[in-house]
Amino acid sequence: MSLDPGQPDDDDDDGDLPTADPATPAAPGYALFDLDHTLLPFDTQALFANFVIRREPWRVVYLIWFLPCVPLAALRIVSLRWLKRLFCSYLWKMPKDRLAAHARDFAQTVLPRVVYPEVLVELRRHQKAGRLTVLNSASPGIYVAEIARVLGFDHWVATRLVWYEVMPFLPEIDGPNNKHEAKIDAMRHLLPSGFDPARGDRLPDSWGYSDSAADVPLLSICEHAMMIHPSSRFAALGTERRWWTLLPPRPYRGRWGGRLASLLQACGLYRVRGDRTLDDLSAD
Repeated sequence: MSLDPGQPDDDDDDGDLPTADPATPAAPGYALFDLDHTLLPFDTQALFANFVIRREPWRVVYLIWFLPCVPLAALRIVSLRWLKRLFCSYLWKMPKDRLAAHARDFAQTVLPRVVYPEVLVELRRHQKAGRLTVLNSASPGIYVAEIARVLGFDHWVATRLVWYEVMPFLPEIDGPNNKHEAKIDAMRHLLPSGFDPARGDRLPDSWGYSDSAADVPLLSICEHAMMIHPSSRFAALGTERRWWTLLPPRPYRGRWGGRLASLLQACGLYRVRGDRTLDDLSAD
């Protein structure tokens, strides 16, 4: 693990960690966490698909129509929103109660084995301090809700993939894809009255965590921000803003290793390793 405050000048202490005891905030604060590649080293959309397909192998057939459409999204012929809906076609014809059971089992059995212990320590620190903890993800709420429950978040926000009694081929998304500024809009009900990011407002005693430059708007409303394995562009921006970097060990090497893991997961071929259990999360 590496904790890096950027490169502050020797005569400038702005890069130092806050001197106030984080366990005793002067007023109720906030801790905002992204999910994918932030709390854990994977894209949970692929990881959940892996979990479901390993239980119901026939569902891998969705790759026949999904894979040819991936280049179309890269060329912007189809939208990422539509591609996300098509990806969820692996859930086609699944009853609501079975999907709920898969989401619950996924959070209880897979999450403990893949969550970053170092980031979990940060979450527990904020929970102990009494800050309002929010899991804010672009992933579908179907399983984000269960992950938030298992980890003890106060609130969760996610892309609202519609629940059906039986899942259709192309499930609808209710509202925007929860990315960029949409993440702030989605949690307006949790923010102080009159809070306005456009005028540079920041949440009191607040911390934000993400791996992606897409979350710059979310991190920018926090007094303190931590980047998890940022890209070079994201890291450069964070250094300018005195954001911190956390580099917990990952079960693969580099960006291409992560992409290979996602591909294997999308095919249901990834074996999740580790022996941490739900009880271990409660004990941390």
